[in-house]
Amino acid sequence: MPDGWTSCTLGDFIELKRGYDLPQAERRAGSVPVVSSSGVSGTHDEAKVQPPGVVTGRYGTLGEVHFINEPFWPLNTTLYVRDFKGNDARFVAYFLKLMDFGGSNDKSSVPGLNRNHLHRYEITVPLPDEQRAIAGLLGALDDKIEQNRRTAAKLEALARATFRAWFVDFAPVRAKAAAQRTYPGLSPAAFAALPDRLTDSRLGPIPAGWEVGPISTLAQLSTEQVNPLDHPEEVFDHFSIPAFDAGEGPVREAGDSIKSGKLLVPPGCVMISKLNPRIPRIWLPVATEGVRPIASTEFIVLVPNAEYHRSFLAGLISQEAFLNELTGQATGTSNSHQRIKPKAFMATDVVLPPVGLRKAYDEMVAPILELIQQGRNESRHLAALRDYLLPRLLSGVVRVRDAVQQGGEHDANN
Repeated sequence: MPDGWTSCTLGDFIELKRGYDLPQAERRAGSVPVVSSSGVSGTHDEAKVQPPGVVTGRYGTLGEVHFINEPFWPLNTTLYVRDFKGNDARFVAYFLKLMDFGGSNDKSSVPGLNRNHLHRYEITVPLPDEQRAIAGLLGALDDKIEQNRRTAAKLEALARATFRAWFVDFAPVRAKAAAQRTYPGLSPAAFAALPDRLTDSRLGPIPAGWEVGPISTLAQLSTEQVNPLDHPEEVFDHFSIPAFDAGEGPVREAGDSIKSGKLLVPPGCVMISKLNPRIPRIWLPVATEGVRPIASTEFIVLVPNAEYHRSFLAGLISQEAFLNELTGQATGTSNSHQRIKPKAFMATDVVLPPVGLRKAYDEMVAPILELIQQGRNESRHLAALRDYLLPRLLSGVVRVRDAVQQGGEHDANN
């Protein structure tokens, strides 16, 4: 046992308690997070537990742990920490992430965690001072990852809002019709080239001289595939729906661990998920030199045509009205497995603005998209460093005083 560590049961370390029932029909409008086994899954106007909070899934997502830093309502599908017994709350969250919950399932048809069994687990933990040091180091990494996520969300919202103003609401054209002489983000020449009135089209009023055409006018559908099992020792960057949902970064995997054919991801493409278009999964993949990128066949892979820009294509397919149109096209046996067909997608009509305005939009938005990607790349490196340090710190193999050196060595080798 490392110096400064102690042995006890989990029940001596913390007290777990089952969450509280809250059917959808009884939820009221509010800002209090409702926490399920998969994380925050809604809001309510009343909190059951004050922060800090640590929650794990009792049914469904066994062992997934969530740290909550505001008043919250844990659902009855979860266990939450009712008493930290003087231990650092964030350390408790990291500690539970590493616990093997497999032996604590109830003997029933629905897998679940038994609180009483968990309390009898024998564990080894550091004293509170070391706990705080570990939580401070790992927490700093997670805080930066969260900061990057929030920054990316704001930048994406800015890009979507700009696209909507220019190409959905036609704000620059309306400004010119109102006798304005300039418009933010447009050069005098680009503004002067705009029409000053709208005209009817099959999609409704659009600026005079603009056209309507199918998505196939903007991009080509890429369908080239590879079977990773034919390349068992090659390492791929695998773009999948679970990887997107986990942080919009590909998972690096060897070919022999990828069990089905995948789409090759060409440079400069834009991807959108076929599955459940009401949940927008739009990806601008970036390749790593020397590693072939591949994508799940649940994605539609689009390569912009020469006269169009990646930023414009991404802005178009991320618009709420466009996604609603795709949702109307989707087919499937249930609401959770609706899919859009690539042929129907490529035939969807859209407004086609002139090249000058598209270029001006790209000049404004492409740097924003680059900042988003830089933040995501940084977050992936930070997450890898956190995951590298986590078991070493919590076992005492590495102490906080040595972790910076260990982390530097990890970065140098990855």
